[in-house]
Amino acid sequence: MSEFSHSVVLSGKEVNFIVEGGKGISATKGESSGLWAYHADAIGTFSGVNADSYDDNGNIISQIYKGKTRKERHEELICYSIEGAVSQAKIAHETASGRGRLHMNVLWEMGGAEQILQGVLSRSKGLIDGITCGAGMPYKLSQIASQHKVYYYPIVSSARAFRALWKRAYHKCSEWLGAVVYEDPWRAGGHNGLSNAEDPLSPEDPYHRVRAIREMLNQFKLNHVPIIMAGGVWCIKEFKDWIDNIEIGPIAFQFGTRPLLTKESPIPQIWKDLLLRLKPGDVKLQTYSPTGFYSSAVNNKFLQELEERSARQISYKLSVENDYQESLAFGNRNRNIFVRREDIQKIQNWKEQGYTQMLKTPDKTVIFVNAEKESEILADQRGCMGCLSACKFSNWRDKTPFKIEQRPDPRSFCIQKTLQEVAHSEENFEKQLVFAGHNAFRFAHDPLYKNGYIPSIKELVREILKGD
Repeated sequence: MSEFSHSVVLSGKEVNFIVEGGKGISATKGESSGLWAYHADAIGTFSGVNADSYDDNGNIISQIYKGKTRKERHEELICYSIEGAVSQAKIAHETASGRGRLHMNVLWEMGGAEQILQGVLSRSKGLIDGITCGAGMPYKLSQIASQHKVYYYPIVSSARAFRALWKRAYHKCSEWLGAVVYEDPWRAGGHNGLSNAEDPLSPEDPYHRVRAIREMLNQFKLNHVPIIMAGGVWCIKEFKDWIDNIEIGPIAFQFGTRPLLTKESPIPQIWKDLLLRLKPGDVKLQTYSPTGFYSSAVNNKFLQELEERSARQISYKLSVENDYQESLAFGNRNRNIFVRREDIQKIQNWKEQGYTQMLKTPDKTVIFVNAEKESEILADQRGCMGCLSACKFSNWRDKTPFKIEQRPDPRSFCIQKTLQEVAHSEENFEKQLVFAGHNAFRFAHDPLYKNGYIPSIKELVREILKGD
């Protein structure tokens, strides 16, 4: 047995205590999660967020939306999502060959989350052992999971968040609570659970936060329920003091970033090559996501354009007011808005650089973009298919009325579009959103990846269970 092999009961079975993270749209599929479950005899996790489905020839079915309204396109998206997740569950189950356990990762804030979960679980009995769910407060997760007799794994970033979930809902279905996933909001890739009370620039020690969760679990007589440490986990030896630690209790470790760089990982080669080149600080915590959450992604041209877009921003008034004395023609009807005199020179400079088009934000400001970017933003907003329960970029929400009562925010972006493109194509890769954990820079120095070597899942699992 490897030095750091350690068992824990998850989803009703004793398995190794290393968990594969789910990682969004098509970054973890059935084959890779099934291979993780098989080689690690542990938890393999595929993404159930707009997952790929296939035609009779094994080709990926393109998610093309034909509905004329957002509501119609939203219904199409739900159908695609259910078909895709069921397809991936079948592949994962076949690949795992009965070893380990298989989980599906979903976002509670994805559009149609409840309907998709019900649809997938009703068609995948015996294929999925657990549901991992974060990005929001998934109060109904326990009810849905217990109805289908699968275990549920809420992702939280604090003891306070779990307390709210337990008090409101989870205490009614405690027997199906598989574990609590603590995802470190300063170190994890993708969307992060930072609250308004926490400083994004001041990371806290995860040990103390996990210990607080354990203390709360014990208060609720959940001493037996494992905690899964996620976000910033690179190698187990860095957490050796957590193992068999009475303050931490039963523990498992989730690996999100490292499984991206394997031979069987479904992400494009150009993404894998990028991971090998990253340096400290190349992954940035930012606030542009249409979910409203912080998220961590590679600081590439995509993020830089969003930063520059927001920098070309001024406040305005609809009538003369205090310092807002200078009129500015806005829109096709040339209606006047009023800006400060000190901003006139900025506007002139931006227009000379080609940023001639103005778009209003929900915050009584306007941003300046070129004609091409304006056309792209407006087209993406019109083409919204409701991939989020509430989207600040398009002002969609997936309940009646299907609209957030505020102006769409052109400082954000269509997350469905870019995540589909980055997962399936190498074209314009630098101009797409690339999620990664903050430890991704370690690929460049880890001996396992020396000279650009990309290991198999089997090799990576062996290395992790050695502690490295």
